Amino acid sequence: MRLEGQALLIPQDDVDTDVLYPGSFLNITDVEAMKPHLFEGLDPGLRDRLTPETALVVGANFGSGSSREHVPQAMRASGVRFLVGRSFARIFARNCLNLGLPVITCPEAVDAARDDATVAIDLDTGSLEVDGAAFAVPPLPPFMRELVGAGGLIDWVRGRLDATTEVV
Repeated sequence: MRLEGQALLIPQDDVDTDVLYPGSFLNITDVEAMKPHLFEGLDPGLRDRLTPETALVVGANFGSGSSREHVPQAMRASGVRFLVGRSFARIFARNCLNLGLPVITCPEAVDAARDDATVAIDLDTGSLEVDGAAFAVPPLPPFMRELVGAGGLIDWVRGRLDATTEVV
């Protein structure tokens, strides 16, 4: 599975979920209604730069802090196709994958990226490109590729249940 997008940089390290999506908006459950609050505590102007083809390129320990599914939900709804970072907080990375949003760790690619650079990842082979410069990353394991392809864990489970449900 190959994904491509235009880079939007958030170069700071230790960006936590509390600034990516403040707690005062956690009562919102509709992903479309979440979008106006993404990046609220960091830089609300970043929302205006999101497109349906965004590759978010981030610093180290991105997504630390509270475990908030609202962040990757709002990112996906806002057009973020995948993230490339120096490193990710473990729970944030898993929340992203569970919601069908790939996260790729590659500090060298982050160093090479500039705003609006073309970023492409092949999840099957582990090839990552930033404006044509190639970087090797481990391929996403098959199960995680299935999750991404299905649109997330819930849709993956639904698909499995539908496939095993016998119609009488």
